[in-house]
Amino acid sequence: MMLGDLGADVIKIERPLTGDDTRGWGPPFDAEGRSAYFLAVNRNKLSVAADLASAGEVALVRDLIAGADVVVDNFTRGTLERWGLAPLQLLEANPRLIWCTISGFGTTSDRSGYDFVVQAESGWMAISGEPHGEPMKVGVALADVLAGKDAAIAILAALAARHATTDATSRHLTLSLYQSAVAALVNVAQNVLVSGHEASRWGNAHPNLVPYELFDALDRPIVIAVGSDAQFAECVCALGLNALAEDDRYRTNAGRLVHRDAVVSAIRERVRTQPAATWLARLEAARVPCGVVKPVLEALHDVEASPLTGVAPLAPGTVRRPPPRLNEHGDLVRTRGWAACDA
Repeated sequence: MMLGDLGADVIKIERPLTGDDTRGWGPPFDAEGRSAYFLAVNRNKLSVAADLASAGEVALVRDLIAGADVVVDNFTRGTLERWGLAPLQLLEANPRLIWCTISGFGTTSDRSGYDFVVQAESGWMAISGEPHGEPMKVGVALADVLAGKDAAIAILAALAARHATTDATSRHLTLSLYQSAVAALVNVAQNVLVSGHEASRWGNAHPNLVPYELFDALDRPIVIAVGSDAQFAECVCALGLNALAEDDRYRTNAGRLVHRDAVVSAIRERVRTQPAATWLARLEAARVPCGVVKPVLEALHDVEASPLTGVAPLAPGTVRRPPPRLNEHGDLVRTRGWAACDA
């Protein structure tokens, strides 16, 4: 979808009758019976249903690949080879082609890739949730999202270098949800590598910064995210806690980490005495990073979004086509091939 937003002509190959599994992932469904899940990630695509157990349909897909710049697949190991669509052979036949395979756990694994399982095994759930609570997944399928973004970046880089790349193997990009998820641990992973100690769950707090967490104001929760010693001084002054700014124990972040409970408790007691708007005004005036906890509907009011095509892409992306019905463009593509993309 991201490549489509940027102007690529995208043909989505789906199984006949049922199509993409996410077409049935609901409710909610819109008035035409389309699942919100499918609508979220399928704009700017044409849909062609093809039974890859049929030699004729495989021939159709081979013809489409012959005219393509990029192929993206997420089949388990050996599936495409059994259908006569071996990526390496097709790459050798088309020196301009870039192929991206996205798997769950890498090309040597036969495991299916589902975001929830990946979140569990990549370390995410072990560090998400309250310190003494159960491991918790992120509220969106973020491993899927990150893998998709990683794939889009890798594809664009490969296209940019295509003029200097002739080797078929180097034009076969392989990514996995697991690889993307573990890489996204970033500073948490580095904390473990440097310290040699296992990461902990911090709830809405931060393992390396204080104060950097959720606080309950009189009417609704807010977050305060202090990222420097100067910001801390401004923060506590804005909150009317000048004594904290004057205490040498709290002048540096390292000191605040040692005295986390004292610092956080003082701020928590103070914040709960006034409405969120009062604190946000004072903190923002002091240039201290902060924000109110918004529900999704409220957050969507701040962006361009559509019940049909989802949250609008950032520039230079554009929405040119709504998510397709199953096989909506099958006849068109079969009769006109890639020319159908310009229809």
